[in-house]
Amino acid sequence: MPVLSCSNISKSYIVDTILEEVSFTVENGDKIGVIGLNGSGKTTLFNILSGEINKDNGNIFVQKDLKIGYLKQHIKIDSNNTIFDDCLDVFEEIIDMEKQLRYLESEISIEGAKGESEKLNKLMTQYGHLSEEFLALNGYGYKSDIKGVLVGLGFNEEDFSKEVNLLSGGQKSRLALGKLLLQKPDLLLLDEPTNHLDIDAIDWLEKFLKDYKGAVLIISHDRYFLDNVVNRIFNLENKKIYIYNTNYTKFMDQRKKDLELKKKQYEDQQRELNRQQEIIDRFMNYGGSRYIKQAQSRQKLLDKMKLMDRPIEQKKTRIRFEPKIKSGRDVLSVKNLSKSFHDFQLLEDINFNIYRGERVGLIGPNGIGKTTLFKIILGELDYNDGSIDIGHQVVPGYFDQEMDKLDLNKTIIDEIWDDNPKLNYYDIRTILSQFLFVGDDIFKEIESLSGGEKGRLSLLKLMLSNANFLLMDEPTNHLDIDSKEVLEDAILDYEGTLFVISHDRYFLNRVTNKILELTEEGIKEYLGNYNYYLEKKNENLYVEEEEKEKTKTQIKLERKKEKELLNQKRDRKRKIIKLEEEISIKEDELESIDNILSKPENYDDLDTIVDLTKKREEIEMVLNDLYEKWIILNEE
Repeated sequence: MPVLSCSNISKSYIVDTILEEVSFTVENGDKIGVIGLNGSGKTTLFNILSGEINKDNGNIFVQKDLKIGYLKQHIKIDSNNTIFDDCLDVFEEIIDMEKQLRYLESEISIEGAKGESEKLNKLMTQYGHLSEEFLALNGYGYKSDIKGVLVGLGFNEEDFSKEVNLLSGGQKSRLALGKLLLQKPDLLLLDEPTNHLDIDAIDWLEKFLKDYKGAVLIISHDRYFLDNVVNRIFNLENKKIYIYNTNYTKFMDQRKKDLELKKKQYEDQQRELNRQQEIIDRFMNYGGSRYIKQAQSRQKLLDKMKLMDRPIEQKKTRIRFEPKIKSGRDVLSVKNLSKSFHDFQLLEDINFNIYRGERVGLIGPNGIGKTTLFKIILGELDYNDGSIDIGHQVVPGYFDQEMDKLDLNKTIIDEIWDDNPKLNYYDIRTILSQFLFVGDDIFKEIESLSGGEKGRLSLLKLMLSNANFLLMDEPTNHLDIDSKEVLEDAILDYEGTLFVISHDRYFLNRVTNKILELTEEGIKEYLGNYNYYLEKKNENLYVEEEEKEKTKTQIKLERKKEKELLNQKRDRKRKIIKLEEEISIKEDELESIDNILSKPENYDDLDTIVDLTKKREEIEMVLNDLYEKWIILNEE
């Protein structure tokens, strides 16, 4: 059943039209992802639906007594309450009801001591009705609900007594989301709800929203989140709304097909228009009333034809950046690393390696020490114990969430050109356009840019630098979906090494080939993308359940066998690497001999040719033997 219906909604600000004849229906239980480029009108639509701003034209029909809850992207909370007490405000009606029940219990006790009376019967009846209402509103479980939501969104029970005014901006956003979810409105409007949430909290929110009985409209750039939650997509594009009854990934597939079809239809119509116009021009040139009449008749038909809008060209382009210096095979080695702040131990016994060409994702809950680890690697923070070895010819480059390395007084083009003076004007404009800076945008001052635009510019600076080892801390924050895909394509073509902190699971899934999970026990390594990590985590949970039923001897033997297999695998990997190095040396020797033999001045030197030919045969025999060993090792 529809809970909300919009018909031909339009909204303009002075001369800029934001929404034009937008129509849609929201059914009860719908989970809808609202997507579109920054500035496409997503937040404007939410503000209209929530009644915060007025529409210019159109109609909105809502179900009777519809309760709408709206989570804004930027929230201001001012409260001297603790976190838990602030959430209690949501249940003010139930708390008052509970107080009334206690009062009635006291009155019943007093009146009951006097014996049977009409007043006692009235009190008992009143108490019965109120108890039923209290029970229906989950009056005995609201405190458990508060705890469940707060813990799900990443708060510890120790946090419950913290004063709201002392919280960070991210914590306040999580608290606002929690209070809204506890209200359980019929229609939830969520603007970027996964901002400030770690992966565990996002997982919890996904499950909550999937089971939510009301309707939900979600503005989000988190594509993995959209895939897991929504059953419909509202795409705001070119002031219009396009509706797809599917999740994000399937929407993208369908959208590409739709764009291709629209492009073909548009081109066919343009060809027909040009053909008709040529006929009209020809008839007009012929002169004579008959031809002029025919020309005018065709012109009338042409004028009545409904012209198609030019399809929006997808700006995405494949960008290829190559590090100026190739690093050695071993890029980073961290051994037994520990870091504490006074008495607080943040990192302990951290061990991992990163090799050339790897794209490594670092994940873990907020506050576990991911950014601290990056700063230690970059030499910006000291550590207490252990060692960090940066490999041969490794040049690190860092993208931080604050984007402090941008000069706010410069224009976009100057910021890039000053760092890359050897590039010409055409090269700079081409590169900037590939990161979606087009036209006069390139002359904007950095101070006036949005968070997403600053993010794109910082990423571009990093990828144009001499760095061959990119360390990125939440690079997709503030980026719209198109900008994220530009970044992903650039990283997939990047020939250097990547180490990235991210809560964007779609990004991790598409870009990384190794996941490092930072936990209180240390680092756990998974040799695959994010889906592989999830698969292995679920397997481990299953194995842990099985192991509970095994004897200690069985577990010890199995682990010993696993360790032996792991050692064998590592030993085989070392042998393969050594063989590849030997093969490379012999191939270089062979190439050197061939170069000498091909020189005309050596044609008459028979002794040299015989010696080199003999040597070449010996090298080929060695090479064949090495190739055979390499094949055997790889097939094991």
